[in-house]
Amino acid sequence: MSSSFVTPQKIIIASRESLLAMWQAKFIKQQLSELYPQTKISILGMTTRGDQILDKSLSKIGGKGLFIKELEQALADGRADIAVHSMKDMPMNIPDGFMLAAITEREDPRDAFVSNQYASLEALPADSIVGTSSLRRESQLRAQFSHLKIQPLRGNVQTRLRKLDEGQYAAIILAAAGLKRLGLSERITKLLSTESSLPAVGQGALGIECSADRPELAQLLKPLHHTETAQCVEAERAMSRLLGGSCQVPLGGFAEIINGRLHLQGFVATPDGKRMISEAANGEPETGQKMGELLAQNLKKQGADEILAALLQN
Repeated sequence: MSSSFVTPQKIIIASRESLLAMWQAKFIKQQLSELYPQTKISILGMTTRGDQILDKSLSKIGGKGLFIKELEQALADGRADIAVHSMKDMPMNIPDGFMLAAITEREDPRDAFVSNQYASLEALPADSIVGTSSLRRESQLRAQFSHLKIQPLRGNVQTRLRKLDEGQYAAIILAAAGLKRLGLSERITKLLSTESSLPAVGQGALGIECSADRPELAQLLKPLHHTETAQCVEAERAMSRLLGGSCQVPLGGFAEIINGRLHLQGFVATPDGKRMISEAANGEPETGQKMGELLAQNLKKQGADEILAALLQN
């Protein structure tokens, strides 16, 4: 760190109040406390609009950005210094006045199949009800398992598990990362391969946001930044950004670095899964953003534009 770097006396972390969001904020708080023991670090818990509206799917009420806006307001008016987000909740374009200061090392990026009765998706009888909040998961499920009934599932992780336990669903699909972070790994019946259920852009990674005019915070957060994860997530986000990715669009994107090469996969689909366009690319990790943009252009050439245009009309 530069000689001009001054450790602040206090840092306030803005976070949603769900158990998972608070786990994430406490995780970052602990890491910062170990790095800067003289600094007083506290968490400002907030309820966002996305947490309040639970009777409609995210795609119908404005998307995952609803989880972010109140936290950004707290950064803007000085009530908090940094905000911790799941990267899969981060809008593809960060608003003016804010910056993504760090992306942490990724937890398991896969989707998890959770059921109290059945061992796998393949084992579910016809017309079984499967719960998911995501158009991305829904389109992939419908493409592979047209005999199942896919129904919306909102609420925090605990609420979703309770609805499963009450028998409202035969199975539900959740992000493995959230279950593992909450100490609920035993609830995972089966992990879905990234080939069978391509993850959401940024799934499993945490992002730390701050005001763009606080470069000293970016310096402070540098030790938490994980370069490989950031290269993968940047490639995924570049692809999604060019495709107008949001909760209203069934798309997935996943990158990983294998033997020094970045491998990126992406798809766009209709919500019913009847039309699915997928593409892959690989290259140097440093060129992730260009790879993501190129992959998006290739998806568009194959007809992704038509799917996206039709979705926007609905």
